[in-house]
Amino acid sequence: MRPVYHPAGTDEALGMAMVELQAGRWRPARDLLAATGGQWGLRTSRTQVLAVTAAHSDVMGVWLAEEPNSYDAQVMRSRVSVERALRAHHQQHAGAAALEEAARHASLMMAHREPRDPVPWICLLALAQIDGRQVRREHREVSAEPMLPSGPWGLLHGINQRDPYNREAYHRVMQFILARPVPPAASLAAVFDFGRWVASWSPAGSPLLLPLYALVEQCRQQSLQHRADPLWRRQWAQEPTIAYTVKAFHHWFKQPDTVRRSVTDLHHLAYALWAGHRFVEAAEVFTAAGTYASREPWASVHEDPNHPDGGETLLLRARRESLSFARTHAPHAGPVR
Repeated sequence: MRPVYHPAGTDEALGMAMVELQAGRWRPARDLLAATGGQWGLRTSRTQVLAVTAAHSDVMGVWLAEEPNSYDAQVMRSRVSVERALRAHHQQHAGAAALEEAARHASLMMAHREPRDPVPWICLLALAQIDGRQVRREHREVSAEPMLPSGPWGLLHGINQRDPYNREAYHRVMQFILARPVPPAASLAAVFDFGRWVASWSPAGSPLLLPLYALVEQCRQQSLQHRADPLWRRQWAQEPTIAYTVKAFHHWFKQPDTVRRSVTDLHHLAYALWAGHRFVEAAEVFTAAGTYASREPWASVHEDPNHPDGGETLLLRARRESLSFARTHAPHAGPVR
């Protein structure tokens, strides 16, 4: 199997719109968002991926020039503005503050224009990680969970009112927690607390695999400090991690709505199942992902962080071992490829 790394993953309609957008043709993206309608979770993921694609060009400006009153065009402008502001911030660009302010203004305008849409609120939440010192009041609200630090909880609440358990929103909160100017150990502890808290009440079908992401982040930080943990994989077979993993498999992966599955989520779950010795279940997840792959978690968890393949060897090994085991230990299952 030759892994395919593509941001659209299994969302073929999104992949086609991306190709057209890269060529400067915006109408397929417009039609895709119109067809997405009020499927807020799907709209969130599609606008995010399209914004990453459009941030390299002025295709959104062309769309707005043609359709200046289009709400979707204006939302995409907000998305692109946020993407550019985040990139400038991470690169410590001199114009980062101005880009952040422009993105915030555009997002607020869209939030007022269409109160039902969670995407403008997600844009505002994404910008919160730039304000790591929590200068803005909306970024230092007290959490309802005593174990969690102050943060943009009001923004998260606003998104939950519009699209409960929105995947991107909770990952943006994790990014905010990690961006705070506190010792890495404190940030990591807060990420674990956040993941466990969300997992304690999120319903079946919710794509919030946050405890798995927290463990991968722990491994990533250890590799940055050149501290290898020889017992790393053993953690995935122990409680409570294996309980989170099995719950995610039965209550999220087994849900029928496959279009909403993030390829990155699929690979985090596949890794967790494989590392937790649940090979039959891991084979199901690998089969569902097909040839589509993601850089994470493999780039953070493979044994040699300096190896140039970025974890692909481990991905292929885990996939091969899981499918091989499933062929001989799941006699009632369908063919595993």
